[in-house]
Amino acid sequence: MSTPTLRVVARLVAFPDKVEELKSLLLSIMEPTRREQGCIKYELLQNQADPTDFTFVEEWESTGLLEQHLASTHIQAAVLKLEGVAVGHPDIRRYQLLA
Repeated sequence: MSTPTLRVVARLVAFPDKVEELKSLLLSIMEPTRREQGCIKYELLQNQADPTDFTFVEEWESTGLLEQHLASTHIQAAVLKLEGVAVGHPDIRRYQLLA
């Protein structure tokens, strides 16, 4: 039996006049993250009905590797740029696949 992976859904909401700025910031972390050890899937979605709404859908080999990702230089730098661009803090939820 294989080791279960960790699934993550992370949602951010842009201020209405900062949609393109937040989108650019989020797109800038895609490639460095996809190259990280333990990253299986890292996708960015934008809500068609509400363009201020962005969601990452992620899959990681382990909690420890996700924690390394969250502490990485590119993620920490991006988090510092969220103030004034995103409404509140990212809503990050961790899941396990049941079926």
